[in-house]
Amino acid sequence: MAFRAWLLVFFLGVELSTFVFQCSESKYIKYNTTSTIVPGKLNVHLVPHSHDDVGWLKTIDQYYLGTNNTIQGACVQDVLDSMVPALLADRNRKFIFVEQAINAFLSLMLLLIDCFFVLILQAFFQRWWNEQSEEIQSIVKKLISSGQLELINGGYCMHDEATSHYIDMIDQTTLGHRYIKEQFNVTPRIGWQIDPFGHSAVQAYLFGAEVGFDSLFFARIDYQDRAKRKNEKSLEVIWRGSKSFGSSAQIFAGAFPENYEPPSDFYFEVNDDSHDSPIVQDNINLFDYNVPQRVNEFVAAAVKQANITRTNHIMWTMGTDFKYQYAHTWFKQMDKFIHYVNQDGRVNALYSTPSIYTDAKHAAREAWPIKTDDYFPYADREHAYWTGFFTSRPALKVYVRVMSAYYLAARQLEFFKGRNKSGPNTDSLADAIAIANHHDGVTGTEKQHVAYDYALRLAIGYKEAENVVAESLAVIANLISKTGWSPQTKFHQANKKNSLFYTIPFLFQCPLLNISYCPPSEVDLSNGKNLVIVVYNPLGWTRKDVIRIPVINENVAVWDSSGKEVESQLLPLLDVSVGVRKYHVKAYLGKSPKTMPSYWLAFSATVPPLGFSTYIVSSSKSADATSVRQDYKSESRKDGTIQVGPGKLKLIYSGNQGNLAQYINSKSLVKESVQQSYLYYRGDEGNQTVNPQASGAYVFRPNGTYPIKSDNKASFSVFRGPLLDEVHQRINSWIYQITRVYKEKEHVEVEFLVGPIPFGDKIGKEVVTQITTTLKNNKTFYTDSSGRDFIERIRDYRKDWDLEVNEPIAGNYYPINLGIYLKDNRNELSVLVDRSVGGSSIRDGQLELMLHRRLIRDDSRGVGEALNETVCISKKCRGLTIVGKYYLRIDPLGEGARWRRSFGQEIYSPLLVAFTEQDGHDWTKLHLPTFHGMAPSYNLPENVAIITLQELEDGKVLFRLAHLYEVGEDKDLSVMTCVELKKVFPNKKIKKITETSLSANQERTEMERKRLVWKVEGSAEEEEPKVVRGGPVDPAKLVVNLSPMEIRTFVIDFSY
Repeated sequence: MAFRAWLLVFFLGVELSTFVFQCSESKYIKYNTTSTIVPGKLNVHLVPHSHDDVGWLKTIDQYYLGTNNTIQGACVQDVLDSMVPALLADRNRKFIFVEQAINAFLSLMLLLIDCFFVLILQAFFQRWWNEQSEEIQSIVKKLISSGQLELINGGYCMHDEATSHYIDMIDQTTLGHRYIKEQFNVTPRIGWQIDPFGHSAVQAYLFGAEVGFDSLFFARIDYQDRAKRKNEKSLEVIWRGSKSFGSSAQIFAGAFPENYEPPSDFYFEVNDDSHDSPIVQDNINLFDYNVPQRVNEFVAAAVKQANITRTNHIMWTMGTDFKYQYAHTWFKQMDKFIHYVNQDGRVNALYSTPSIYTDAKHAAREAWPIKTDDYFPYADREHAYWTGFFTSRPALKVYVRVMSAYYLAARQLEFFKGRNKSGPNTDSLADAIAIANHHDGVTGTEKQHVAYDYALRLAIGYKEAENVVAESLAVIANLISKTGWSPQTKFHQANKKNSLFYTIPFLFQCPLLNISYCPPSEVDLSNGKNLVIVVYNPLGWTRKDVIRIPVINENVAVWDSSGKEVESQLLPLLDVSVGVRKYHVKAYLGKSPKTMPSYWLAFSATVPPLGFSTYIVSSSKSADATSVRQDYKSESRKDGTIQVGPGKLKLIYSGNQGNLAQYINSKSLVKESVQQSYLYYRGDEGNQTVNPQASGAYVFRPNGTYPIKSDNKASFSVFRGPLLDEVHQRINSWIYQITRVYKEKEHVEVEFLVGPIPFGDKIGKEVVTQITTTLKNNKTFYTDSSGRDFIERIRDYRKDWDLEVNEPIAGNYYPINLGIYLKDNRNELSVLVDRSVGGSSIRDGQLELMLHRRLIRDDSRGVGEALNETVCISKKCRGLTIVGKYYLRIDPLGEGARWRRSFGQEIYSPLLVAFTEQDGHDWTKLHLPTFHGMAPSYNLPENVAIITLQELEDGKVLFRLAHLYEVGEDKDLSVMTCVELKKVFPNKKIKKITETSLSANQERTEMERKRLVWKVEGSAEEEEPKVVRGGPVDPAKLVVNLSPMEIRTFVIDFSY
């Protein structure tokens, strides 16, 4: 709107006679800060805040305590200590705090009690809160109740939006929101994602509308996008992030004009020389009296922002990273500005919060532009695309993903056993995962010592959760009573001097199986012992998969719990895997493995939904195992072609070069030329005379493309068997690849080993794999949004503005958490991933994934370190080696979604495998060999997943169901579906079921009742959603209906 009234009276050179005082001595001035919103004036909402990263340049503990200040002067407890008296000094002052429940204290002693770790976990806010007296706690509660102190966003951290999976985002938000509700009876209203490096569509509709937020604010959008939005006054929009839900899940969203700091010259942290802003000097008897000047500067800055903003309300974010350590310095200056600016009268300044600002925007009844899709990729200037962090620290990324899946399964098993209030639980792992999903955690944009800290917390959380899993499986299998948990072992004892590794529980697990290390499976079975394997399925449908474990015996067979021999296969453990195993076991555990397996044993396992099956591995001398097991065969490179695959899917390789040439599926009738290759981009080092931007932890800036060619003498071997075929390829001295084709599956599994990336040439390298086909996708491809919706991408194009292309590779990279695909009028090529990576389609018919990065320069975004990860033994270090997987499939057009969704869920939630020994008795007769968590004949619909099943501290159960398909994604599965709770919980009676918001901090009906309705540009009527959501749950029938992409959250009371 036009602000004629106050623009007419704005003159930079105006003489403020109001401020000319005829006095000869100093006197007390009571500043009037009582201002509220004034209709008809430009209202400047001053929002005091401190952005407190939970790890970045310093660890979480160091940030809380204010230690290690040679790196960064930051102390969160000082911020909170100083905030309380500053707010008490003037009831008109306000402050917002975001990171509610972040671990900030790792006890120097890990207490070993009853054979499990107790990790002393506190929080930025939680820890500070617990340290306060009852008097201070009472004061803080009153500050929150009065609105002076507002808790916004409310999660454990400000999670990332590119590299975090949506399930992790839900879990960490729920932890924070439920704590705030329990402690203060508050439900946060505002999303405040001011620092993540780009913003996902899932953030808008799931972690905006579906948690009950009224608005969402952020800072980092592309510099070209920002410039256009300033001109169009469209920084603030109605964001419809979901194609399926449309207007029913929209949210008011605002991007700040620059970033989340105050306007230039309005920065007041004490003893901080990085910003030198003049204070308001209002003592006329002293030199440098500047009230008229500072008021003019305030009004000028306000008018400048008003000219790019709709309505007569603008927000100033008064704070930045770790500020308000001496809050009085900020509030004293804001008091003066409010007092003198309002006396001047051209604009109105007031203490405010994002909630007050949102309500003011809503009350204006303005029609807002619509925003769809997301805000990726993000560039803050020319040649500076923040697309490198999509892949940075790939080991940490997969560690977070593996722990996330383990946490999901561990909570399920904890529910079946019953939560143990005095014993181990999953809380420590929950906290560690929440922290690691911080936007400078899983992103890989932290200093190296901070990355170690995140990994350490995950390891500690895992060790306690491992006991929960072992105890739960033992209780369910009738190994022990529910009240008597006594871990024991028939395997070697861990080194008790190492505080991270203690007595191995009876049902042992193998967290280092990815590097071929699994002590319980590496036992000698030739002496008559049998290995018992319990396989748990965390998904809601029956699952058949191939289990692979390292073994030392060649003559072994596998039996199911009924005594029937199971088809199995031996594969060799080759030298490359042995080398990785030896080095990294020593590096991680501080000791070398005691045994060295020679083989991988693969066998087919069928496991019921939310249940387990038991398998026995024994020496084949005791039974005729050779009738179903085929030993591996090896083929060397030869002329002609080599066909690989024991089932419907065949891969054709050229015999003379060993290159993949063709993909043939006799079931779907797909026949497609396919090539797979490796290359690296040289990381730009920056040039001070041309452009100083270097490639680094955040920024991907390639300077040349270098194909990685296989030496003709490089190894190429094929190993065949009844379950799967493997193709082993030595690409070069630091890249090795195993391609697997399974008899019962119609996709390709590619396991890659990349590293150490050579560094002797002082060239930074960003390693990529490319899959090339003849598909004509016309520049169009699709990537997932935080593992959930798929979004259309078009090369060198942005829907919201005319893109000026200055980085044709980096500017077309997008984050991938689930997968990427392209299609033409015949087929679809899909690739799914095991962790967050960056990827793109740089040329038609081709997809590429960035697998690993090692760089020699910092990219000047604050970290101050090159991205050069190493693994050390006795102070001797070498570059990080990455072991990972991706999965490839080609389907007829319109048929790929079923695989992407169903198998994508299996990638996220792998089978959980635990081991023990059978010695002298029949395990299956003494223990429960098969467990059904749901009714034995019941499976969830194929398009639904259970993403949360968790017993809460009060005995109630948190239960979430997610529809896996978008509207129109699949002709059969993108439909309303239902889940029968009586069959999900066959042995329990549901006394009460309450549907809640996504973060389980308020009833869904109450959240919907409070939801603000916004006007949209060019739309007289609200756009109807494309799907109708599932209705209320009938307490008698107990059937939950879910529409496409719907996630429903419930708190359930059971009658025990």
